Parts: sequence; C-alpha cells; structure tokens
Amino acid sequence: MILSYHPVIPGDMNRLCAGRDPDAEDRKWLGKARAVILPQGCRESLYRMAASHCPRIFPNYRARFLYPGKVGDIRLFRALGLPHPRTSLFLSAARCPDSFLRALRYPVVIKGNHGGEGQQVFMAGSHEEARRCVEYFRRMERSGFPGFLVQEFIPTDNRDLRVVVVGDRMVSYWRVQEDPSNFLHNTAQGAHLDPHGDPDLQAVGRRWVRALCAQTGINLAGIDLLFPCEKGGTPSTPPLFLEINYFFGRKGLGGSMAYYRLLQEAVSRWLGGL
Repeated sequence: MILSYHPVIPGDMNRLCAGRDPDAEDRKWLGKARAVILPQGCRESLYRMAASHCPRIFPNYRARFLYPGKVGDIRLFRALGLPHPRTSLFLSAARCPDSFLRALRYPVVIKGNHGGEGQQVFMAGSHEEARRCVEYFRRMERSGFPGFLVQEFIPTDNRDLRVVVVGDRMVSYWRVQEDPSNFLHNTAQGAHLDPHGDPDLQAVGRRWVRALCAQTGINLAGIDLLFPCEKGGTPSTPPLFLEINYFFGRKGLGGSMAYYRLLQEAVSRWLGGL
C-alpha cells in the first residue's frame, strides 16, 4: 500500500497532516504502508514517525532534520568535506563576542539561520555594521528564531548556480543579479534566470551536487553554488556550496505545473524501483 501525504500526488491511501502533528490514526496507516510520500511542508514529527514505521520514504528528509537551517547546511558541508565559504556559526548572539567582530576581514556576509529569498542576509562592510547585524539577530532570537552565521564574502561575476534536485533528475540555471549594488542573487531581490549560460560550468556544479546527494540521499531540494570570480576574471572551480533549500522557487523549472509534472514523474520512477 502506497500512503501519500502529498496534496497533489495520489497514493492508495491519501491523508493530510498540514498544521498538525501526526496522531494514532497516522501511526496505524504508516505501519501498513509499503512506501510513504511526504509533502514539502512536512513537519519533523511526521517524518520521524514515517521513518520509524517504513524505510521507503519520498522525499528523503533525513539530512533536512538532522542538519536544520542555514547553520545545519554548513555543518553538513563540513561533515562531508565539501567546499564552502569560510564560516563561523553562532547558535546565540551571546556567543559572538565583539572581539570576534573586530578581528574580521571585511566585507563579510551575515546570515540568519532562518528565512529565504534573501531575507535575513546582510553584507557588513565594517565592524559597526556587523555589530548592528548581530543586534538584529539578538532580537530575532528573542522572537524564537535563534542562530546566525558569519561568512567570508566570495567575489563572483554577479551570479550563483541553482541546482534543483527532483528525484533522480537535476535542473540547473544561473541566477544573475544585474544591479551591482546588490550582492543577492535571489529572484525576489531582482535577479533574472539564465538556464543556458556556461553549460560546462553548470555540468561541474551538477556533478558536485550529485556527490552531495549520493552521500546524503537528498532527492528534493534546491542547492546553491558559488563559482569564485574576481572582477573581470574567469570563474574558478571547484564551486563552493552555499546552502540547501528544501523549499525553492519554481520559476526556473517552468512554473508550478511543470514542477508538479517533474515531481510526479520522479515519484513514479522511485516507486517503480522499489
């Protein structure tokens, strides 16, 4: 029996767990399932219950909940020995002393453990700007959103590479920022998408993402990579892993309908291989 919690992908039995933790009824059905399909908005409690009752789960969210948030992404890259920008992690603003900020080589990027689409991501060009960022994250911590990271700024040719993993398929495209005053590459921050540029570099990026997925089982995520590049220079390899997005925009995939087709096909292939 195929049990689906996904609102779009049907199974032999369909249930919804949006806005709640799983209950005894869910446990009963999970115990009967041969395979389980989860939604992108899956709570950790549902994933844990599903994993304890059925070894065949799509998507594989083990890394998502074992290494949560942007801080978790860096911890995962470190554990796997994957290239990424030099980063210092802070679970609390109290653990970030002013002496650390004074010793930094600016500019740096300061990023919250939560948020997306370029939110809670700041460029600090001086000690004073970094202090203001830390105070911002101190307030976020009081609101229940702790954790941030301080990362070296990596010069690029104003773009990053997004590699979207949907099952056994990967789709890559550049996110290009035309505004030289904006270092963010999110489309919500004005960047545009380029699926065709530098196909050889895109292939390099996909190979690195494939290595990440082979080691973690990740099969539904958008992974962002940076290719370091000084102004007027040539992008260098290997790329640097920036972050893993378990929620990601669908514009680069052709929109929501195209994404759901990709997802349905990926799930069908996954089920066919069981």
